[in-house]
Amino acid sequence: MSHMASREKTLLNLQLKSPLEVDSPERVASRKAMIDPKDDFTLERIIGQNDLVPLHFLEKGLIVGKSVCRIEISDESGRVLGYGTGFLVAPNLLLTNNHVLSNSDMASLSQAQFNYEKDINFNDRIMQIFKFAPEVFFMTNEELDFTLVAVQEKSNAGTSIHDFGYLPLIKQTGKVLLGEYVSIIQHPEGRYKAVVLRENKITDILDHFIHYSADTCPGSSGSVVCNDGWKVIALHHSGVPDPQHPGQFIANEGVRISSILDYIEQQGPSLTAEQKALIQKIGHDFGEQKTLNYVSANNISVNSKLDEDVVAEDFSLEWYEGSTGHDPKFLGDQYVIPHPKLRTDLEQDVAKLRNGTNVLNYTHFSIVMSKSRKLAFYTVVNIDGQQLKDERRDDAWRYDPRIDREFQCGKELYDENPLDKGHLVRRRDPVWGQDSNEANQDTFHFTNCSPQHKDFNQSSNKWLGLEDYLLEHMRNNARKATVFTGPVFREDDIVYRGVKIPAEFWKVAAVVKDTGEISATAYLVSQKELIRNLESDVPGAFKTFQVKVSLVEALTGLDFGDLRNHDPLERVESTMGYVIERAEDIRI
Repeated sequence: MSHMASREKTLLNLQLKSPLEVDSPERVASRKAMIDPKDDFTLERIIGQNDLVPLHFLEKGLIVGKSVCRIEISDESGRVLGYGTGFLVAPNLLLTNNHVLSNSDMASLSQAQFNYEKDINFNDRIMQIFKFAPEVFFMTNEELDFTLVAVQEKSNAGTSIHDFGYLPLIKQTGKVLLGEYVSIIQHPEGRYKAVVLRENKITDILDHFIHYSADTCPGSSGSVVCNDGWKVIALHHSGVPDPQHPGQFIANEGVRISSILDYIEQQGPSLTAEQKALIQKIGHDFGEQKTLNYVSANNISVNSKLDEDVVAEDFSLEWYEGSTGHDPKFLGDQYVIPHPKLRTDLEQDVAKLRNGTNVLNYTHFSIVMSKSRKLAFYTVVNIDGQQLKDERRDDAWRYDPRIDREFQCGKELYDENPLDKGHLVRRRDPVWGQDSNEANQDTFHFTNCSPQHKDFNQSSNKWLGLEDYLLEHMRNNARKATVFTGPVFREDDIVYRGVKIPAEFWKVAAVVKDTGEISATAYLVSQKELIRNLESDVPGAFKTFQVKVSLVEALTGLDFGDLRNHDPLERVESTMGYVIERAEDIRI
């Protein structure tokens, strides 16, 4: 059936108020397979039609809404011609309708206005205005009524576009079924940001369009249409006119995201390398496809190296609001283990957060970053053996929007070489308690990794069982531990792709023994032999040492305060430490 014939059939069905068509069993099964196993709300809405909405549904909607903006359309004289809506779908790319921004000249005269909304006290938020950059990227299609256009990096007030996140687009079809409900975030008639949460049932699904009964107004063109899991399913573009009553509408219509992505894919060969890089994160990879192989039982990669092009979208700033990081009294009120102090000259090299503070707090761990090295000075994690959980590994690495990207080593360092993104805070260590899933995802920030040769990073002997020993000891004895980890920065470290690659890594672990006393132990491991030639793939040997806490302090410029007085090796005259050949050699 042609598009026009299909649309005429839909208009007739709507006019006669005929019952909804029934989705095929295959489509229903596909839809259910796309729902997160923990999302009982969406499943209940599909099967039981329960109208109750959990509180986290609204919270997630607020996060999605940050990426939605008002578009002010102007002419050459600066006169405002009208308004539309748009939303970010990649770090610097915005999606709206063709009839909102039909050509690059119109885009260059218009602007994207984020935060055009009121807060809970009915006060205006501080609006951030961004210019479009059609000279960087501009793609449009009148039939599908979409425009994809680049946005400048900074607003007129100097705010980064990355502060507003972006909404990933999923090419797979089956993201919504007939009779499901949609939510639409929009700027109706150019007014403050609003959202439709009711009277919004899917009434028909065509080849390229979706019809729904949601409330929209002029100015809503270019709005994001989401399913109950807040996944983007369509780009709102118009109402469906009533053929028998001119000026009246019987439904609203959105362009299916799968159709938009199909069109963008077809344009791939004509794009420049820079343009391909821009659209890499909107749901389809236009470069050479790489295959990832996983062991299905535990989702652990068996490849020698993961696909370095896979970088997840930044979390919004709200993600981090409840993250308190390292708790100095985690081991007990009587055992205070503060952050280490940095040597005076190192303090000047700390990468500060945008709010002026020094510490990146995540779920159950914290990190302090070096500006010059673009790596962590140190990480510190709290491990609760009584509440440990298992969470699925997904290897979705992302940048931290709280500090500038220039202070974070990303994919450009790890592509096409033997370097892995080696966790500093090990993925499993902070994964405990009610926030275990958030902690799991937090460990996949570029701030929490350091370049490690794949033979070093993937070796089960890297710390000779130390990390497993500590974790299992905490689990078996329902104990807690505080563990510091980081690289040793040396002036003569090998420079590779503009980054000095650390040859050594250290770890300091603090636990409370059965006697009620703190034990603090330190460890040092080297990958020096492995990184002599990073363009080759020659394996080498490395050794793990248990050393004094004071030696780690001397190597790093960190001051762990009273911890050195609880190190059993401090009473040993040797300053070199000793090689650990098996986990049983560790002196806790």
